[in-house]
Amino acid sequence: MPLSILLASSSRYRRELLGRLLPSFDSVSPDVDEHAFHHLESTPDSLAQRLATEKTLAVFRRFPEAIVIGSDQLVDLNGTVLGKPGTVSAAVDQLLSMSGKTHRLLTAVCIAAPGKPVTSIMNETQLTMRHLTAGEALRYVERDQPLDCAGSYKIESLGISLFESIETEDFTAIMGLPLIQVSRVLRELGVAIP
Repeated sequence: MPLSILLASSSRYRRELLGRLLPSFDSVSPDVDEHAFHHLESTPDSLAQRLATEKTLAVFRRFPEAIVIGSDQLVDLNGTVLGKPGTVSAAVDQLLSMSGKTHRLLTAVCIAAPGKPVTSIMNETQLTMRHLTAGEALRYVERDQPLDCAGSYKIESLGISLFESIETEDFTAIMGLPLIQVSRVLRELGVAIP
């Protein structure tokens, strides 16, 4: 009997992405206090990977007979971590801080399976934002409502208009889950894809 697969996330974006690969999986909130780990890691890369691992292991401890996939995403602007803005004013401020600059979008994934070593994945995307006026930033935020998105943009919709260039090995990582790498690991674990 195949193992059940759990997504350690309540993100609708990640559910939609994983649904491209798998006809059946469940989503379980990891209930991890992300802010508790910010001071424990010295780099944005290590913080993203730590958070993905903590989310995965929190769910895997509850469901040790399942394959568990956890992910975290953050924006690194010259060493400063930009998370989910939460408010319109914070989103506008984030966008203006990235205006005309290149930033890194880090998407970390951790996959745990019974009797197997934990697998970690890191995808780095380089994004160069065009110069924005305060009016453009506000108009974008009001229209696209990216308040639950790291970096205050939704690349899969109107957010694409904010950028001059994007460099990545897996464009699905920008939306929250690098499916090329995730599908490779799942196949290695015996999951039939496609």
